[in-house]
Formats: sequence, structure tokens, C-alpha cells
Amino acid sequence: MDSNFVFMHVSIQYNSLVQVFVKTWRTEGCATLYRGYAPTLLGVIPYSGTSFFTYETLKRLHSERTNDRSVHPTERLIFGAIAGMLGQSASYPLDIVRRRMQTASLTGSEYSTIRSTINKVISEEGLIKGLYKGLSLNWIKGPIAVGISFTTFDLTNNFLKNCSFLNSGIVSPIG
Repeated sequence: MDSNFVFMHVSIQYNSLVQVFVKTWRTEGCATLYRGYAPTLLGVIPYSGTSFFTYETLKRLHSERTNDRSVHPTERLIFGAIAGMLGQSASYPLDIVRRRMQTASLTGSEYSTIRSTINKVISEEGLIKGLYKGLSLNWIKGPIAVGISFTTFDLTNNFLKNCSFLNSGIVSPIG
């Protein structure tokens, strides 16, 4: 679905998402609809690992330095934003690879595997200018969203832990 959305934005020959699916299926085959799927799956590993590790580490360091004072929601937002920024930075090269693989047929480029795509981008554009192109724009929206997500999860989890009907033993809270 994501690759079809990219096709609509890169090319003006499509008027709807259905047209993208039908034309892609007929001209390039079913496998084209999944181009870029592997880097998407692989990108989850550094993103999630870095984000969760950073967020939980910052909360633990806060607890150690403030004698277990409760983390204020604003501090949670900041910790989440830092975690999101680092997570995006860790996984961004795979996002570049995914996009290049998805738009290969439209741009006339040969991006068939993750390794060949990385090698081509680095050789033609350089490491930083190639694999991290556009990262600064993601730093604007991503950290805010991740900060809100982590904060909402923690506050909701804390609320549920304090609910009287949950403490009765019938239902247990998350975490």
C-alpha cells in the first residue's frame, strides 16, 4: 500500500489508488506491490530498539538522579522526543532504501536489493547526503509524535494501575 502511495506522488499518470494497483499488477506483476517490504521490516528493529532503550534509560537515569521522584509529563515528552529522534536516525537509511526500491520502476533506476541500493546511493551521493537526505525534516514531526505516544502510554498505564476495579484482582493492568 505504501509503495502505491509513493507511485501516485511520483507519477502523474494515476488518478486513484485503485488505478495504481490495477496498472501495477498488469504491467509489472504482483511482486512489485511488495517492493521495499524487506527494508521496512528491517527498519523496525533499529527504530524500536533505539527508541524503547533510550526512553526507558532516560526514565531510569531520572529516577536515580532525583531519588525516585515521579517523572513529570513534560519530562516524559522530552524523553520520548529524544528517543524518537535517535530511533529515526538509526533507521533512516533503511527508509531511504525502501523509498528508492519502491520508486525504481518510475525513475528508471536499478534498485533491486537492500545491499545494492545502499551501495549505489553511497557511491553516487555519499554516505550522509545519500542515506540521511531529508532526516532533518523528520526530526520536526517524528519526535513530537513519539514523545506524545510514550507519554500517553505511561500516563494511561499509571492511571489503570491506580483504578480500584483493577486492584480487585479481576483485571490486571498493562506492564
